[in-house]
Amino acid sequence: QVQLVESGGGLVQAGGSLRLSCAASGHIFSNNAMGWFRQVPGKEREFVATINWSGSSTLYADSAKGRFTISRDNAKNTVYLQMNSLKPEDTAVYFCAADRSLRSVLIPTRPGAYDYWGQGTQVTVSS
Repeated sequence: QVQLVESGGGLVQAGGSLRLSCAASGHIFSNNAMGWFRQVPGKEREFVATINWSGSSTLYADSAKGRFTISRDNAKNTVYLQMNSLKPEDTAVYFCAADRSLRSVLIPTRPGAYDYWGQGTQVTVSS
């Protein structure tokens, strides 16, 4: 059974940094694209960043470019999201997700393209 567990969320002041982690288990990770999304109450889940199976290719939402960095450690079955220069509008529940396609050349940005999801971790940025 696939399990994704996020950690690293919390409360931080504007301009601060957080590093989110997502640990995967259950025969999925090193051959699969991984993504980070976020959601605030009343809004749709929003794409943040994604990384291909090898870590050689990444995509970012415009809101994340230049501030967030996605990375992965396939030996540890973990994907990270380093978030710098945080803003109050970054406040959300952050989810990691896995695409079950194996070694795909595509790295999806739509939530519907991902097959497995974590439970989310709350990030709150105070002004």
